[in-house]
Amino acid sequence: MVAEQMIDLAVRGTPDDVWAPWRHRRPELSLAGWRHLVVVAPHPDDEILGAGGLIALARARDLPVTVVTVTDGEASHPGSPTYSPTELADLRIQESLRAAAELGVEPPIRLRIGDGVVAAHEAAVTEALAEILTACGRTGGWCATTWRRDGHPDHEAVGRAVAAACAGTATRLLEFPVWMWHWANPAHPVVLVTRARTLTLPEAVINAKSRAIAHFHSQISALSEDPADQPILPPHLLDRFIGATETFFV
Repeated sequence: MVAEQMIDLAVRGTPDDVWAPWRHRRPELSLAGWRHLVVVAPHPDDEILGAGGLIALARARDLPVTVVTVTDGEASHPGSPTYSPTELADLRIQESLRAAAELGVEPPIRLRIGDGVVAAHEAAVTEALAEILTACGRTGGWCATTWRRDGHPDHEAVGRAVAAACAGTATRLLEFPVWMWHWANPAHPVVLVTRARTLTLPEAVINAKSRAIAHFHSQISALSEDPADQPILPPHLLDRFIGATETFFV
């Protein structure tokens, strides 16, 4: 799947029970030696979907966590008769704030790049992220972001920008899939089997992540009965993010 192709939500995609055995066969992600976690999300909610458990574990260990949202997510429902792009951005910003508070994290840093056009501003995103990593301290730091082959152009552009910002530093890069679970399958040649690690989440962390996801009403519930307002994350998609593991490419 190439970056320019958007995700087809009309297709149910690969069922989560196909992925579950694959995830459980991956080596466990070691959390030894980390001191600070930065999570970079292309859109408000990606930080929780892909790394909410990692964030909760960091906060449970009293480690600092910095969340960065690259866009405000205003393009999630193009053609919505209910909300304008500006109103959608406001909704998603507030949802992200509530989710961060749920996990004990400070309000996300917003880069305010346009939703859907991150690739056109990749150099600026890289520069901004390099400054954030410097401010957070690079010794023992981890930076988690969306996978560079995730199948969504913004996810891939942010993944490249974060990788560039981390290059040559002591920051450890972790990449998490979001849309890969939908369009790929465990045998797909693009899936990085040898680099995949599983993070097993304790029950308290699973519950905290589920509560954080529940704050994103604009993504998990219909905005109206109009077809353009249908949820981006209906239940069969949410199943991929509320289980007992998270996956990272290292």
